Amino acid sequence: MATMLEALQPHPEDRLHLRLHRARSVILTSQELVEIRAAQRTFEGAYMRTALSQFSFALVVLRIFTSEFYPIGALLACYGAAVLLVAVYRRYEGNRHIDDQTDGMGNARQVVVKKKFRTSGNSVGLLVGLSLVSYGAMIVLLWKLVG
Repeated sequence: MATMLEALQPHPEDRLHLRLHRARSVILTSQELVEIRAAQRTFEGAYMRTALSQFSFALVVLRIFTSEFYPIGALLACYGAAVLLVAVYRRYEGNRHIDDQTDGMGNARQVVVKKKFRTSGNSVGLLVGLSLVSYGAMIVLLWKLVG
């Protein structure tokens, strides 16, 4: 059933516009391609790699160490899942970098293509807060383990 619903949805690149054209019909200049690829590699890739490394480390902790370390492994897995959600949010924000602003009927009013790619302060702040809470909980769990 899900595949039939997916088939009825328009192609994602038909919703994104660049220079008033559908994203998959636009031939990008080499500078635009370099900028888009660098932004994806730097920002989207970094968050995904961080999430995968947290999942991997959580798996190592859960598989190798004894049951006393299970809360630490669970915390790392939860942190990895939260970073993955931040990565999805960051990707959404990155797509808005190229996306257009439309009126209610889908007609493009203005194309939003910024000259300089700026890091989203919201996702960075969210990740900083998430990391502080996670590492604070890690210190508490380690303190309980030692004491």
